Amino acid sequence: MNGPSPRFPKTIPIVIVFLFALVRSAFSSGDINTIYQEAMAGEPEAQFDLGTAFDQGKGTPQGSGEAVKWYRRAAEQGHAGAQYNLGIAYHQGKGVRYDSGEAVKWYRKAAEQGYADAQYNLGRSCYAGWGVPKNYARAVKWFRKAAEQGHAGAQYNLGDSYNNGHGIPQNRTEAVKWYRMAAVQGHADAQYNLGIAHDQGKGVPQDNVEALMWYRKAAEQNHMGAQIRLGAAYRQGQGVPQDYAESMKWYRKSAEQGDAESQFILGYAYTKGEGVPQDYAEALEWYRKAAEDGHPGAKNNLGVAYANWRGVPKDHVKALKWYGEAAEQGDFGAQFNLGVAYEKGLGVSRDYAAAREWYRKAAEQGLAQAQFNLGDLYYNGLGIWKDNFLPYILYSLSASNSTSEEHDRPAKARDRVARELTPEQLLDAPRMIQEWEAKHTMM
Repeated sequence: MNGPSPRFPKTIPIVIVFLFALVRSAFSSGDINTIYQEAMAGEPEAQFDLGTAFDQGKGTPQGSGEAVKWYRRAAEQGHAGAQYNLGIAYHQGKGVRYDSGEAVKWYRKAAEQGYADAQYNLGRSCYAGWGVPKNYARAVKWFRKAAEQGHAGAQYNLGDSYNNGHGIPQNRTEAVKWYRMAAVQGHADAQYNLGIAHDQGKGVPQDNVEALMWYRKAAEQNHMGAQIRLGAAYRQGQGVPQDYAESMKWYRKSAEQGDAESQFILGYAYTKGEGVPQDYAEALEWYRKAAEDGHPGAKNNLGVAYANWRGVPKDHVKALKWYGEAAEQGDFGAQFNLGVAYEKGLGVSRDYAAAREWYRKAAEQGLAQAQFNLGDLYYNGLGIWKDNFLPYILYSLSASNSTSEEHDRPAKARDRVARELTPEQLLDAPRMIQEWEAKHTMM
C-alpha cells in the first residue's frame, strides 16, 4: 500500500507534559501542615511537594506564584523534579514571566541529574532552537539519554532524527527500532510512522498488514494522519477488502478534525452514495467545509452542484464563482467547467476567447474533454481562425487520454479531420503530439 513519504515538521514544537512526582499519595490538611513545616525547615522534597500542592490545588488554594516559589527553593537545593517543573513554569509563563532561556537553564540542571522528562524537553529545545541555538546533534544526545530510560516521546524523536538524518547519519532501520519502542508504549505519532515504514518498506520489509495494524492503533487514538491512511486503504482495497462504509467511517473522523481532503472525499461519497446514503445536502455541507479551507476540488464540486441543481437551486452565477476560485488554484476540472460556461454563456456573457483560454489550461494538464473542446473551437473557428492541423493534434491527444467508454468521439473527430490534412501534415503530426506531451504536465 504505497503512499507519499511521511511529512515531518522542520522544527519539532515543544510539548510540555506535567508529571508531578508526588511522594505523598494524598494531601489532607494534616499532610499539608506537616509538609509546610518540613518545607519551611528547608527540606527540598517537602518544598517540591508543597509547590505541587499549590500547582494542582491539592489541599491548598491553587496558585502558580506560590508553586513557583516553592519549586525554586527546592530547585536551588538540587531537586531534579522541582528544577524540571520550574523550567515548565518559565516555558509557559505560569507564575513567572515567560523566559525560554531560563526554562532551558532549569531543564539542563534536571537533565544532568538524569531526569528523563527534562532530557526530553532539553532535546526538543535544541532541535527547535527554543531558548538555545538550534543544534540537531545536541538534540539527539538528549533524546538518546531520555530514550534509553524508556521515555516514549524521546524514543519517537530519536527515531525521527534517524529517519531524517538530523544530527546523526540517516538510518531507517535504526529509526524503525526507536519508533517501535515508542509505539508499543502507545505513542500515536510513533505508531503512525511505524505504519508508514511498513507501508513503504523503509527500514523494514514492506508489509501492508503490519502497516494497517499500526495505523489502526494510532487512528484509535484520534491520530488524523492514521485515520486518513485507514480510510484510503479501505476505499481502495489495499491490504484489506474494499469496504466503502469502513472507509467513510475513518474519513469522517479525520474530516471532523478539519482535514480538507477528508471533507472533500466525504462530500464526494455523499454525492455518489459510496459507503453512505446518497444525500446531496450532506455532500454540500462537507464540500463547503473543505472549500472554506481552500480545497479546489470542493470548490469545483460546489460549482457543479449549483450548475446542476444538486441540493441547491440552480444558479449559474454562483457556479461560476466557485469554478473561478478553483480554476485559479489550478484545478483542471474547474478550468474545463469555466471554459464550458464561457463557451455557452452560462452565468456570464458568451466569450470564446475566455473559453479557449480555460480549455487550454485544462488541456495542458491532460484533461481529455478539454482537449476535445479546444479542438472543436479551432475546427469551427469560434473566436479564432479556423484550423485543421491543431484540432487533429488535440483530438488525437483527447482520444489517447480518454477512457475506453469515451474514446469513440475524439477518435472519430480525429479521423474526420485527418481526411482534410495534407500528407506532409499527417507525417508531422506524431512529432507535434510528442512535443505537446513532453512540454505539458499531464494528469
